[in-house]
Amino acid sequence: MNFSALKTLPLLILFSIAFSTLAQKQQPVKTEIIKRDGGYTLLRGGKPYFIKGAGGTNYMDRLKAYGGNSIRTWNTTNGQKVLDDAQGLGLTVTMGIGVGIERHGFNYDDPAAVAAQLERIREEVLKYKDHPALLAWGIGNELNLEYKNPKVWDAVNEIAEMIHQLDPNHLVTTMLAGINQREIDYIKEKCPALDLISVQVYGGLASVPDQIKATGWDKAYMVTEWGPTGHWEGPQTPWKASVEETSSEKAAVYKSHYEASILKDKHCIGSYVFLWGQKQERTPTWYGLFTEAGEENEVVDVMQYLWSGKWPKNRAPHLESFRLDGKKVLDFIYLSPGKIYPAEISVTDPDNDKLTTRWELLPESTDLKTGGDRETRPKAIPDLVKSTAVDKAMVTAPDREGAYRLFIYVSDGNNNVATANIPFLVKK
Repeated sequence: MNFSALKTLPLLILFSIAFSTLAQKQQPVKTEIIKRDGGYTLLRGGKPYFIKGAGGTNYMDRLKAYGGNSIRTWNTTNGQKVLDDAQGLGLTVTMGIGVGIERHGFNYDDPAAVAAQLERIREEVLKYKDHPALLAWGIGNELNLEYKNPKVWDAVNEIAEMIHQLDPNHLVTTMLAGINQREIDYIKEKCPALDLISVQVYGGLASVPDQIKATGWDKAYMVTEWGPTGHWEGPQTPWKASVEETSSEKAAVYKSHYEASILKDKHCIGSYVFLWGQKQERTPTWYGLFTEAGEENEVVDVMQYLWSGKWPKNRAPHLESFRLDGKKVLDFIYLSPGKIYPAEISVTDPDNDKLTTRWELLPESTDLKTGGDRETRPKAIPDLVKSTAVDKAMVTAPDREGAYRLFIYVSDGNNNVATANIPFLVKK
């Protein structure tokens, strides 16, 4: 009797089981869209799946805990880790595919560049197509923003056709900036390989169902970016500084807009709120639902309610008002160089937590981009704001004339925060 063979047999069985389990884990989960009840339903693995998602790969564990079920990326960078992390949490991924943008210099009249791009994307699709966390592919991001050459849509369709050949199990879409008749017409004519469109809308989210219907688009869609009133949509000061909503005003906007559109329209299969993280875009607080330190603003509370039907046990501080020199933001505030002015806020906490306030003075950002391109955060100006109480401070106007913003961050000691800022102009 070969005892050594008997000893190795259990090991072989274990290896066989482990390999079989790994193979099963890497089986793709098929997604498809069906017509149902006068609208469209996304099926994942044969079961209805409404996307309760967020843009970004930060704080995925929190997203899951708050009732979210999916994340969206803009490219395949760190794709394996993103998919593995999502799978470990029971989340899905709409995987973005980086595609050349005309405003960044890509030329869709250059067949060699278009062919090279297609080949690069082929490798990306082959790499990730069978991952069980994959939900859909997103071709490019806002390719219609500041573009002129409609050949981009020929390239999009060619990419979509290629993806379907390589991967018959997942949906393919492209992300559009806003809703425009011209682009919808182009896509209907030139992009039959797309399964659905994805739109990215901010201040006008509540009217999206009517807008899409008016264009004649009768297939499914999803909203892959939505959030506060955009910096291009709201009021501006006379010196062209965009006025940002407070975190509490944003919370009301997110809730009402979501309930009026995404939750209501039977043609919408779900959405990805923007941004599940933090970024500098016009200001460090405009679009992120978190601070740089990972604190959650009131919008996160709203998203937990919208996703799960339940408010969090401990909620973020609520900001009632913010004044500088006794004036509100839309009073358009002018200060004299070197003079001292009072600043005050009115804030409450739903849980009566002890609040602390951080004040920050920044010059108005001059590194202004479009389409969410990377911007540099202005450097804070130290020693000009002296806090006198949780809700009060004295602000010394900078000596140099120009545009500035006063920021506040009100924390409750439980990783929740209220944020706001007031732009002002220093002028002799």
